[in-house]
This record gives sequence, structure tokens and C-alpha cells, in this order.
Amino acid sequence: MEIAFLISANAATHIQKILESEAAGSRLRISVQGGGCSGFLYNFLIDDNITADDKIFTQNNVEVVMDFISLGFLNGSNLDYVEDLTGAKFVIKNPNAASACGCGNSFSL
Repeated sequence: MEIAFLISANAATHIQKILESEAAGSRLRISVQGGGCSGFLYNFLIDDNITADDKIFTQNNVEVVMDFISLGFLNGSNLDYVEDLTGAKFVIKNPNAASACGCGNSFSL
């Protein structure tokens, strides 16, 4: 099975800005955890530890890391960075999600 995850140019620019103040070798890690108002919650953190079950996605000169379990939830998704009246944030456009909460931080299958 081919795993796909896209990182927009805008998201990459903001990831690069965040990582400038982090330790060398740090990457953005995205994971999925149980919780949130819709059942599953997106988790974003800066991590310099890579494990054997991680997949690294490289696009637009940045690397995003995901664990094996999260890949099943995020396959085919797109990471973007948006700025609107409510603020600025990373947004995952997930084709696997049946619904999402109003804030966009959690989803259901």
C-alpha cells in the first residue's frame, strides 16, 4: 500500500520558521490520539527522536514524521497552514474523516 501525505508550500514555510529555534535534527511530528470532541485528536509536536516504525515525509524542504498507527488515519491527507479571522494554524485536510469538530482539531471516522 502506498502511503501519501502532502505538505503545502505555506505549511512548509511555517514549519521551517518554527524549527529555526529548535535543536538540529528536529522535525514536526503529527500523530492521532483518541480524544477531542469528535473521537480522534490531531497532535502536533517538535521531535528529534525517530523510531523504527516512523515514516518521514519530505516535501518543500521540510520533513514531517508520523508513527505507523497514525499513518492509517492520515493516509492521503494534506497539511496546510491557514490564516483567517480566527487566527493562524496548521490544518489537516483528511479524506478519511467522516466529520470534524468546529475547531478542526478532532475528527471521527
